[in-house]
Amino acid sequence: MSVNLPGTALAVAAGLSAGAAAAALCAPDRIRVRLVGTLSALLGAAGAVAGGAALAGHTYAARLPDLFALSGVTLQVDALSGVFLAIAGAVVSATSIYGIGYASGPGRGRWAQALWPLFAFSLLLVPAAGSVSTLLVAWELMALCSLLLVVSGDPASGRVREAGVWYAVMTHLGLVAILTGLLWLGAAAHTETFAGLRIAAAGISPAVRGGVFVLLLIGFGSKAGMAPLHAWLPRAHPEAPSPVSALMSAAMVNLGIYGLVRFGLDLMGAGSRWWWLTTMTLGALSAVYGIVQAAVANDLKRLLAYSTVENLGLVLVGVGAAGVFQDSGHPALAVLALAAALLHTAAHAAFKTVLFLGAGSVLHATGTRDLDELGGLRTRMPVTTGVFALGALGAAALPGGAAFPSEWLLLQSLIHGLAVPGTLVVVVLPVTVGAIALSAGLAVATFVKALGTGFLAKARSRAAEQAHEARGSMRTGMGLAAAACAALAVLPGAAGPALARATACAVPGGGPRVSAGVARQLTALGSTLWPLMLVAVTLGALVLLRAGLALVSRRAGQRATAPLWDCGAPPLTARMEYTATSFAEPLQRVFDDVLAPESDLDVTPHAESAYLVERIAYSRAVPDRVEHRLYNPVVHTVRRAGLAARALADGSVHRYLGYGFGSVVILLLVLAAAR
Repeated sequence: MSVNLPGTALAVAAGLSAGAAAAALCAPDRIRVRLVGTLSALLGAAGAVAGGAALAGHTYAARLPDLFALSGVTLQVDALSGVFLAIAGAVVSATSIYGIGYASGPGRGRWAQALWPLFAFSLLLVPAAGSVSTLLVAWELMALCSLLLVVSGDPASGRVREAGVWYAVMTHLGLVAILTGLLWLGAAAHTETFAGLRIAAAGISPAVRGGVFVLLLIGFGSKAGMAPLHAWLPRAHPEAPSPVSALMSAAMVNLGIYGLVRFGLDLMGAGSRWWWLTTMTLGALSAVYGIVQAAVANDLKRLLAYSTVENLGLVLVGVGAAGVFQDSGHPALAVLALAAALLHTAAHAAFKTVLFLGAGSVLHATGTRDLDELGGLRTRMPVTTGVFALGALGAAALPGGAAFPSEWLLLQSLIHGLAVPGTLVVVVLPVTVGAIALSAGLAVATFVKALGTGFLAKARSRAAEQAHEARGSMRTGMGLAAAACAALAVLPGAAGPALARATACAVPGGGPRVSAGVARQLTALGSTLWPLMLVAVTLGALVLLRAGLALVSRRAGQRATAPLWDCGAPPLTARMEYTATSFAEPLQRVFDDVLAPESDLDVTPHAESAYLVERIAYSRAVPDRVEHRLYNPVVHTVRRAGLAARALADGSVHRYLGYGFGSVVILLLVLAAAR
């Protein structure tokens, strides 16, 4: 009897998840962290195997009617599911190994460690769901586990509690939108299974499908950090333990993209063009706004969180472009745009895992994540500096970085899509290309700042001077993610057959051939990229340049050494170098109207004379303008309404009975009107 590899791997992952959770609660302290970390890493490996098998062409479908009352559990794994299973599994493995050496593991205490494997398994269960009810249960499990892990960092901290409240509210509002949209879709189709929805979607009215898509875009877009629904992300990621931050940013947010692709392109058949033009516009807005905020951020983890907003915005642009091209009758371009989006999802997962784990190592070694207080880490943390530099190269989308091939593919699809007819398309596509170019340039400045001021500059605090290298398991976890970055940078074509199968699930029809060799040849578009050759030529040029300089130096003969002339000033100190704040000052001035920075100058005069100054304090903050202008007024209104509603609860039983009677009467009137 043949064995279904995706199904077997998922069953193994479920067993490992239960075993790791039990070990977290029952194992002795001396072996608990290693045991939970090892079992969780094996869980991730099982998920990666399931995803790899699906990408290789194996499918899996199962129904477990007795597991949940009424609906049961329906599982379905295809190549599109396989992309997200493989990504989530790989990230779980790397972060779990890293977590063994990170203080007390992925979280603090037994309960936090028990939540880690449950959260990891929920990330596998969401893309493996084959029905609306199964997806919603898995989605809620993922949301609850991630919420509890976010607040496990330091429950006594006011910032952690505030981040937990924001995350709880935003994620459950998103769940309400997803729940409403999927129930509406299921009611219109008279089925909840994905197979049934795919068949019945063509018979649903365009108005219903459009309403469902708007709700799903809100719900899934919120999880993906789409602006303006991103407010939870730069709050939750910095305050969560670093392995949790890495797993959320590199794996969890991707499932918002999965939901849009699965329902928008696959189950509802691409729908109308305005769906995807809206998605592209919001994606471009997210990319630019996210990287502008990252460019001026001083908190290293907050910077990385806003970088996630930027990169998921680019993925949304690719998904939206795929929908536009499919609706316009250009399946080749649709496949190319969706392949670019999926490839960028994988690249982002790889380099963001490296960056968040590197930031966690810095926080573990110094106790701070403020770039203005760091510096000098290159000599004290050489391994962490090296892998962080590789991750920064990927995030900057420079040649040799993990994101360069995917962003190049995305730009190719958009540029060649300019021939698609339609006034809105002709306007949106060039603007989107410009937004991608702007975000790429700002990403270079952002990560030059992060790497230069945080690692390469002189140490600006005692904590940075006393930093130490990360532990062995932490370096191993970062090294695995760095290896994935290198593979995606130089051999992205190896993912060609897998991407072809995944895109075929959502965009049926022909498309460009993506070869499985070193080069990526787009025969339908007449464009070629050789990432490995590009990296080899760049490295060769650097080697030749260094050899040439050495040869010139030897021919020049013996040289005398003397101190460098520095205009009579003493040797360079940390106070003379750029800080992260001063480095970002020119960018802040350029985007002053967008960022609306807040500054405060507090002058304290001397007690004896108002003309003598005792102390001057200057502070600067760059708050999230969307949060201040959109969410804070809503929060204040809800707070005032809550305070006013206290008058309704005066302790009178008669009043409470009147409330109940009035509610019943109103409900009966509504039911009568509905009939």
